[in-house]
Amino acid sequence: MRLQGKVALITGAARGMGAVEAELFAREGARVAITDVLDDEGGRTESRIAEAGGQAFYANLDVTSEDHWRRAISDTVARYGRLDILVNNAGISGGFADLESMDVEFWDRVMDVNAKGVFLGMKHAVPELRRAGGGSIVNISSIAGIVGAWQRSGAYGASKAAVRILTKNAALAYAEEGIRVNSIHPGPILTPMTEGRFDDPATQDQWNQQVPLGRIGVSEDVAYGALYLASDESTYVTGAELVIDGGITAQ
Repeated sequence: MRLQGKVALITGAARGMGAVEAELFAREGARVAITDVLDDEGGRTESRIAEAGGQAFYANLDVTSEDHWRRAISDTVARYGRLDILVNNAGISGGFADLESMDVEFWDRVMDVNAKGVFLGMKHAVPELRRAGGGSIVNISSIAGIVGAWQRSGAYGASKAAVRILTKNAALAYAEEGIRVNSIHPGPILTPMTEGRFDDPATQDQWNQQVPLGRIGVSEDVAYGALYLASDESTYVTGAELVIDGGITAQ
């Protein structure tokens, strides 16, 4: 029970990596606010946690909306009395677009979800973490926010790099208050959002050959990293980058 007594809000938690994080956190004792825009899938994740004996509720949250953030955090605190952990997991890939063919609407959409969503989440979570006496924020970035060669879409890479630096800035700003802020940088992870990219054996083999550990990652690989950063096991860790990429960026 590594999160016993803690309350966590996880964005993009209706399916994929966020759902795995929510279920793992609940198994480890946290009460979890599952937030997303996918209501049906969010409800199913809530039901799975309840059936396993955990505590969770689903709330609709568009991470680009400040009003949605206010409501989601208010509902979480009203239900569970506090907030200890925020996992900014929600994100979009946006597909691939080179700089010259990219339109402004594409750029804005990717930046709104991936970067502004993280900004708004931290902005509205910090006061509740402060009231709880401290806490942990885990921002899901990407290795595309570290190395440009990994991502052909400049918008996606730029949005994830923004998350990386915003994480470090917030870590320094709130360290004295016991609020830790760290980022996770996954490599290729098989999720509902990415499965179309890995849908045939030949493509999977190509990706596997690029990864020193020889396989595409799964959601659990990232979820356990988030669990560590959310728990009191990482009380001396802030402003850090946890790279979970099978060794890609070590090459």
